[in-house]
Amino acid sequence: MRRTAALVAASCLVTVASGQSAFRCPEPNGYFEDIQQCDKYYDCLDGVAEEKLCPDGLVFDPFSRKREPCDHYFNVDCGDRLELQSPKGPSDLCPRLNGFYSHPDPAVCHIFYACVDGLAEEYTCSSGLWFDEYSGVCNWPETTDRTECKADSYALETASGFNCPEKGPADEFGQIDPHPKYSDPNDCAKFFICLNGISPREQGCELGLVYNELSAQCDAPENVPECKDYYAFLDDDKKSVNPARK
Repeated sequence: MRRTAALVAASCLVTVASGQSAFRCPEPNGYFEDIQQCDKYYDCLDGVAEEKLCPDGLVFDPFSRKREPCDHYFNVDCGDRLELQSPKGPSDLCPRLNGFYSHPDPAVCHIFYACVDGLAEEYTCSSGLWFDEYSGVCNWPETTDRTECKADSYALETASGFNCPEKGPADEFGQIDPHPKYSDPNDCAKFFICLNGISPREQGCELGLVYNELSAQCDAPENVPECKDYYAFLDDDKKSVNPARK
């Protein structure tokens, strides 16, 4: 009996020392997820499982075909596997060694950090966008759930010098559009959207259309008197190609 117990104990020690796990491989070879921890997985070789952890900040992707099957959390559906290893991040900029993280000041929404092995590189979103940590990209403010962002998180002027008016236009019912549009005084085919009324973003109409300030959308030039000849050069080009056409 003592000999049997000793053999079992020795076997357990060997398993722990070699990195093997009590996990039972559903197939002889492959990578398999842990049922509780999203950044833990098992590497099965000939039916023997070795427990592994993704680099801190990444999670296991059961559909990955990479040699190291780990990816950013926003690319993986962890489902109910919500547990993670303890963070090893060296600073507030990198709470974990790897990943994309918001600025530590929740009021600063246009700056974020990409962390690789604990080293942070700072990035700035394009004008008018906020960093969305759940999707790992810059996004429109209204599609994020960030509520503490300050106005200075926005770019308040375009490269051409346009600033949003202090008070946006009201509709026929007296309602103020939260993201009003304004025509570009120098270009009939361009206009500006003022995100939350303060941050301008330059936009353009499709070729052949101009911006109609009355309808707040792109329209045919003949419907906008001051822009009716905006595309006259197109007619001139057609005539030069086909002189017989009148």
